[in-house]
Amino acid sequence: MNRQPFRLKSPQWDAKLRPFWVRVTRAYRRRQQLRHQRLLDVEVRGIDHVRSAVHQGAGVLITPNHPGHADSYALYEAADRLERPFYFMTAWQVFEMSSRLERWMYQRYGCFSVEREGTDLKAFKRAVQILSDEAHPLVIFPEGDVYHVNDRVTPFREGTAAIALTAARHSSRPILALPCALKYRYVQDPTAELEAVMSELEERIYWRPRWGQPLAERIYKFAEAALALKEMEYMHTTQQGPLPQRIQGLIEHVLGGLERTHGLNPRGQTVPERVKNVRRACLEKLEAANGEPLVTGQVQDQLEDVFFVVQLFSYPGDYVSEQPTTERLAETIDKFEEDVLGHRTARIRGARRAVVEFGNPIDVGKFAEGAAQPRKVAGPLTDKLEAAVQGLLDGMNHE
Repeated sequence: MNRQPFRLKSPQWDAKLRPFWVRVTRAYRRRQQLRHQRLLDVEVRGIDHVRSAVHQGAGVLITPNHPGHADSYALYEAADRLERPFYFMTAWQVFEMSSRLERWMYQRYGCFSVEREGTDLKAFKRAVQILSDEAHPLVIFPEGDVYHVNDRVTPFREGTAAIALTAARHSSRPILALPCALKYRYVQDPTAELEAVMSELEERIYWRPRWGQPLAERIYKFAEAALALKEMEYMHTTQQGPLPQRIQGLIEHVLGGLERTHGLNPRGQTVPERVKNVRRACLEKLEAANGEPLVTGQVQDQLEDVFFVVQLFSYPGDYVSEQPTTERLAETIDKFEEDVLGHRTARIRGARRAVVEFGNPIDVGKFAEGAAQPRKVAGPLTDKLEAAVQGLLDGMNHE
């Protein structure tokens, strides 16, 4: 996972979408796409769903999965086919960690910032306004983070559905939500580079490199060893049982302890929702400490624990064993590279191609009208979008 700054009051950047600027910089963007993401080609499917929605004058919300750092490039290739740029709701940390020129470019490409850890009313209202009034589709990643698990959708956050429902209630035009799946495949075998990184990881825990063993086997042996070290750190013992069960057990131990410390009740929330609440409680306590060294140190340690929970959550535990494809092996080693070796982002180890597929649109207003409890429809709409994106991915994986 990527380390990012967090604070209660984040800077804000608004979108200043300029279609002309998007067109004239297209060649530059594609060079960057190839140079930094090694993305050779993007196949776009179902673009007629988007085109039809735009032509009927609807507000269009696109809800993709978020498997990697090339996602915006892939989606802008889809926008090129549509001949209409997209707006993007973007974590404020992306702006914060970029140069002034990059920030300027992001804004002209339709990006506006959002504080994901709190209730960012300005970003919420801006998203609603785009859906209600603008002629360009809006992209929101409901997963919130990049988990490097391309074949599985992680739980969608309900904020995306809440934005769509608010726009549907207040807009004079229909609001259509389009599920969208992004899938990457290697067209150049990265195995040699993956094995080299695996050897570096093994040496990091004072093992001799396991040359000659299957890469999937090396991944799981390393994962078992790394998890045992963290279990000893947090639990003072190691757990027994399958890897997914042990990962979940350690998540509950660390996250549950933080929730008890801050007096929080998870009430059946997903791990990302629980993480968001704990992180916000930590940030509030940090602000109230006003620089007092002891409290500040304690809260900083708690924030590190929160980040560790997010790292744990990104590992399903059975992702490689279920289907040891080149892509799943690479994604897992990518995560190890970020989490164990401390790289800001994982290196791309081979040329790739992407598929962007849009599914059937969901009329948000009609969905709300047909719900048993119209006031509590954000959850069901979120579930429907999540299932639709997973269905698109499953279809790609069976090709």
